[in-house]
Amino acid sequence: MAPIFSPKVQPMIGISKLYCGAVEVGDVLRYGRDSRHLPSHLLQFSADKKPVVVWNMTRRCNLRCIHCYASARDGSPSGELSTREAKGMIDDLARFGVPVLLFSGGEPLLRDDLVELVTYASRRQIRTVISTNGTLISSEVAKKLAEAGLAYAGISLDGLEETNDRLRGVQGAFKETLKGMENCQKAGIKVGLRFTVSRLNVRDVPAIFDLIEKYDIPRLCIYHLVYTGRGSRLAKEDLSHGETRYLLHLIMDRTRDLFSRGKAKEILTVDNHADGPFVYLRLLWEDPARAEEVLSLLKMNEGNSSGVGIGCISWDGEVHPDQFWRHISLGNVREEPFSYIWTHNDFLRKLRERKKYLKGRCATCRWLDVCNGNFRARAEALTGDIWADDPACYLTDEEIRNEEERTCNSPITGQGG
Repeated sequence: MAPIFSPKVQPMIGISKLYCGAVEVGDVLRYGRDSRHLPSHLLQFSADKKPVVVWNMTRRCNLRCIHCYASARDGSPSGELSTREAKGMIDDLARFGVPVLLFSGGEPLLRDDLVELVTYASRRQIRTVISTNGTLISSEVAKKLAEAGLAYAGISLDGLEETNDRLRGVQGAFKETLKGMENCQKAGIKVGLRFTVSRLNVRDVPAIFDLIEKYDIPRLCIYHLVYTGRGSRLAKEDLSHGETRYLLHLIMDRTRDLFSRGKAKEILTVDNHADGPFVYLRLLWEDPARAEEVLSLLKMNEGNSSGVGIGCISWDGEVHPDQFWRHISLGNVREEPFSYIWTHNDFLRKLRERKKYLKGRCATCRWLDVCNGNFRARAEALTGDIWADDPACYLTDEEIRNEEERTCNSPITGQGG
C-alpha cells in the first residue's frame, strides 16, 4: 500500500487570532506556510505539517475527574511503555518530522522518567509540552522541566475552587493547581489554562477570565465536551445549541475587552469547529473586511484533524486517531513504528477522505472546507455511526445552506438582516 499523508492541524479555533486580529493572513504567508519556519503560534496554518502526537504516557492519576476522556485512575504502572521503549518511539517520531509531542495521562508527573523523556525529545528537536492537573508541580519539578526544554504546560482547571474540586474529585485540588501554575511561571515555562465546559461549570467562565487576568496567565483553552471515557456519562450535561451560542458570544466579548484594555491574551476554543463559521458570521455583521480575512485563515486551518494532523499513543503503545477515540486501535508502536502505522492504515485513509462518507447536514454543509465534518468521535458516541452529523454542531440550517451570508439570521441578535 502506498504511504498516505495529508497535512492538517490541531482542532483549535483561535478567538484572539481570528476575532481580535492577533494574526493576519500576511503573518502566515510571510513564512510560505512552511512549518520549518513558522513560529509556534502560527503552526496551525502550515501547509505541510506532520501530526502533533499526544502521548498518554500513563493511565495513573492522583485526581478523579468526572469528565476524564482516558478514564484515568489510581493503580500500578502495569503495561506502560518502558523508558527504553519510549526513547525508541521518540526517535521514530523525530525521524518522521513530528513537530510537537504532548506528554499527557492520566497525570504525566506520576512517571518518574518524565523529565528524562522531555529532555530526550527536546534534544531530538521535537517541541515538548505537557497536559497536567498541575498539583504535583513543585518549584523543584518546575525548574527541572524548564531545564529539560519544556516549551509549554497546559494546566487543567475547571472552575473556581468549589466547582473545580467537585469536578476533579479531590478537595484542595484548586489551590494546588494554582501553586503548580505559579511554580511554572517562576521557572520561565509558558503556561495556559485548560477548561472543559459543561452545564456543571459554565457559570464559572466569566470568573476564569478574571482569573487569567489576575494571575497574568497568557493562554486560555476552553474545551467543548467530548463524550468519551468518563465524559460519556456527561452527554446529558453538555450545553444546548443555544447555550453554546451564548457561550461563544461571551468568549468573544471578554476576549475583545481584554484586547481593548491592552491586556491581550491567547484565547482558544477546542473540539468544536462550528466555532470557526460562527466567528466569521458575527464578524460579517461587525467588520466585513476582517470577516473575509478570517475566512481565509479558517480555510488554511482546514478544520478537524483527528487522524490527520493529530494522533495519539496510549500508555501501552496502542495508536489511536486522536486521544478521544480510544476504542479504535490502528496498531501498536511495540510492533511497528508510529511512522509506518500513520502512513499505512485504511481507517486513517477514510478519515482523510471523510468528505466522501459524511452524511446528513455535514455532507451538504457549505462550511465543510472550514470545519471538515467536526468531531467524528462525538458523532459515533451518540449515534453509533462515525459519518453521522456531529450532535454538538449548533449552526442553524439557514446558516449552513449555500446562500448569501447576509440573508442569514444575525448571530448577534438572532434576527434576520
